[in-house]
Amino acid sequence: MATGPRRDSGAREKTGERTVCFPGELRNVTGARLAADGYLADLARTSPPAAPECWDDILLVVTELAANVVQYAPGPFELRMRRTYDGVHITVHDTSRVRPEPRPFRPPRGGGGIGWHLLQTLCDQVSVVVTEDGKDIHAFLPW
Repeated sequence: MATGPRRDSGAREKTGERTVCFPGELRNVTGARLAADGYLADLARTSPPAAPECWDDILLVVTELAANVVQYAPGPFELRMRRTYDGVHITVHDTSRVRPEPRPFRPPRGGGGIGWHLLQTLCDQVSVVVTEDGKDIHAFLPW
């Protein structure tokens, strides 16, 4: 059984949408970042970003979301990216029905606690939708 990412190919990818599924292993954080980087490279060929930091911000958000899934939600996750009128919509679906909560940032005590605050700062909008089989975290960023 394959444990690497599985790409959803077909008509949706031609319309500017990409979906990649991961088994939920630590190495999948890097895989999600690489998948997002590839998607952005393809997108930039026809629609370059308004500013270079848009690309970096999207990669940072995808990395943070994937790392949180691996740390807090058991099992597989799915990364979906699509172009919107003025940005990129990222959706990460995982198997946990627990909503993320902001935590105090306390670096001297081992770090952590900055991720949710980072998402709220970098994204135009962040929302969480709990479903029967987990949750979807939606993040909208400028492009």
